[in-house]
Amino acid sequence: MKTVASRRQAHAAIALPPAPHTMPHAAARSPDLASWAAAALLLLLALIWFGTLGTRSLIHPDEGRYASLALEMARSGDWVTPRLNGLLYFEKPALQYWIGALSFLAFGVSEFSARLWPGLAGFLTVLVVGFTAARLWGRETGVRALAIAVSMTWIQVNSHFLTLDAGLTLFLTVALCAVLLANNGRSDARQRRRWIWLAWAAMAAAVLSKGLVGIVIPGAVLVLVSLWRRDTSLWRGLHWASGLLIFLAITAPWFVLVSLRNPGFASFFFIHEHFARYLTEVHQREGAWWYYLPFVLVGMLPWTGALPWLLRKDRTEAVIAPRHLLATWCVFVLLFFSASGSKLPSYILPMFPALALLVAMQLRDAQPGPLRRHLLLPALVWGLAGLASTQSGRFVSIVSPAEVLAPLASALRIGAALMLVGLAIGWWCLGRRRVTAAVLSLALSQVTATAVVLQAHNGYGQLKSAAAIAAVLQPLITPQTPVFCVRAYDQTLPFYLQRDVVLVDYEDEFALGQQHEPARSIPTLDAFVARWNSLPHAAAYMSVFAWVELHQRGLPMRIAFQDPRRVIVVKP
Repeated sequence: MKTVASRRQAHAAIALPPAPHTMPHAAARSPDLASWAAAALLLLLALIWFGTLGTRSLIHPDEGRYASLALEMARSGDWVTPRLNGLLYFEKPALQYWIGALSFLAFGVSEFSARLWPGLAGFLTVLVVGFTAARLWGRETGVRALAIAVSMTWIQVNSHFLTLDAGLTLFLTVALCAVLLANNGRSDARQRRRWIWLAWAAMAAAVLSKGLVGIVIPGAVLVLVSLWRRDTSLWRGLHWASGLLIFLAITAPWFVLVSLRNPGFASFFFIHEHFARYLTEVHQREGAWWYYLPFVLVGMLPWTGALPWLLRKDRTEAVIAPRHLLATWCVFVLLFFSASGSKLPSYILPMFPALALLVAMQLRDAQPGPLRRHLLLPALVWGLAGLASTQSGRFVSIVSPAEVLAPLASALRIGAALMLVGLAIGWWCLGRRRVTAAVLSLALSQVTATAVVLQAHNGYGQLKSAAAIAAVLQPLITPQTPVFCVRAYDQTLPFYLQRDVVLVDYEDEFALGQQHEPARSIPTLDAFVARWNSLPHAAAYMSVFAWVELHQRGLPMRIAFQDPRRVIVVKP
């Protein structure tokens, strides 16, 4: 009868056969050379990754919202109660606001500082994936896993926009990887306990990043994989007493403090923002059951062609193996958010690091021939993107003018060219059985091509940003001039003006704050007209429709800025 240890040894890492005609002295020097090459490549990736964070304007709604929340915290010094545009805001926990505020205090107020945390969180996620794969399956697999993760489109894109999901994904990935490393069969009791403690701490940070989802996902995966494999060994090694103590020590202080200072917090945060958001369509972000499937296919690029590899079964795995945890994790994250009444594309980001680990694991015994065929899919996708970019004139409209689409089309062509060159190099490397070199070539070209396209997105992003508006408005107002938002609101406006605005006949996510502090807003258009007429100087942001209505009412105002969606007026 096989012991647990012998069964674990049965599914140890499978090494690729050595390349033919390998010279002994070359083999002796290769570790140092490989280390220097890996370090140089990682530095290059970091330069591309972080060098582009601050070169685009923040866009509405998420980037403006989370930048404004962090900036408000930095300015006020209140690290307990989050405020958005001066109003109470309890939709999410405070960890990302704290980090964002520290970034502003350390580096100044800028787009780079605003995006630093998601950029750093995404890059750390990639490093965690590479480290975990190296510990589980060897150094070369670790390098490949890192390259696969850093080049997955959804990881890179979501790390370069300011949302909560990159931070959540980092902490969930740390929790998942810590459990994998604790149960890899090579950790002694002390090491295993430390990995499990790290998993508890990571889950706590995930809860402080985005709420109960930070413990729902790991907990559900633990239950499901135990039922699937009919094995409760994972449960017995979780150090429940000390683990829960770590979890509560990290999460409880803020939740207790914010509840004591704001009696309505608990009800709003746990009931409205968790159960109502998930079970109902109150936030009007519904989608079909297949909503996330296109994002999985696009988000995995250039590794989408590896999806069939993940279906391979290893019948020698008699105990819970990394593949079981990773596969369960991916499937649960996809199904959990697919069942939600509130859907956004970035919600499924936590499944992509696990997908990268699965791909790297299956790549260990892949042959160069099948890998060459894998390159055809990203070549086809980028080739079609480059071809479609030559027809950008067909997509010109009022909301997508030619001057915005032209740079984006040009960037797509440049990205396609870079990607095809990288794929050609990868094809050449595979012909010489240099699998790792091919993976690195594919990763570097994908990261670079995606960075080029992201940069060109700034023209389109300006249509959803108040950066240009603030540049026009700042010379026309003083610190004492009130600025109104009439029946419309741009989340980036308070950030770029670095001041709060007065909401007029607008509620949306500010309902709770307006209930607690009604004097901070103007409830009706009539009340606004009276207030405007009483002021010697004022400015207002509004939709075109609101401007037409106010113009017909004879409101004294002068247009300072206008585009197809927005109008900025000043008085006098």
